[in-house]
Amino acid sequence: MEKINKQYDKLQDKYGSKQLNSVYGAGCRQNAKVALVFMNPTKRNIATDKNWKGLKAQWLGTKQIWDFLTKCDLFDENLNKQIKSKRPTDWTEEFCEKVYAEVASRGVWITNLAKCSQDDARPLPDEIFLQYRDLLKDELALVSPKKVLLFGNQVASIVLEEKVSVSCARCKKFDLDLNGNVVEGYAVFYPVGNGRFNQDKAICDIKTILKD
Repeated sequence: MEKINKQYDKLQDKYGSKQLNSVYGAGCRQNAKVALVFMNPTKRNIATDKNWKGLKAQWLGTKQIWDFLTKCDLFDENLNKQIKSKRPTDWTEEFCEKVYAEVASRGVWITNLAKCSQDDARPLPDEIFLQYRDLLKDELALVSPKKVLLFGNQVASIVLEEKVSVSCARCKKFDLDLNGNVVEGYAVFYPVGNGRFNQDKAICDIKTILKD
């Protein structure tokens, strides 16, 4: 994983903001129950700060995603309440470790397709995401999840290597080849930001996908 992360750092220099760090996947590192694949990090994540010395993981210092994961039964309700009470500056290195220890205990791996941190949430072109696809599959192959949830049409289409519309593929199982190990892949509505209006659908679908 460390070798893969070094490759992500090189791509940050090419495609990300020069003032920010790249951010990696984190959580259950082996035989995960499920891997969650989002789009790309922005500077709202406190780990993108060049002065940050702690864990470089997704969604640190933010709130919406943890509330969403709690509703999906993938995160602890009491810990989510602590997150809701904190400002981004209140997230210490120790608290970040505590959050991802909880993620790991649930058998969850959280990552982004692209690791190149941006100054804002404007969408990246397919050409940049495609530079990360093989590395993401290497990353997921190490984690060896039973199921992979791909958030949004763009991420799902690039990772699955076919045109996918989430609204037409809800709870549909795709075969996702991770270096010879075929696992279940699913396209899921993006649950935050502009996708928050579909959050209830995403929660419903995730619970259905993971119920077994």
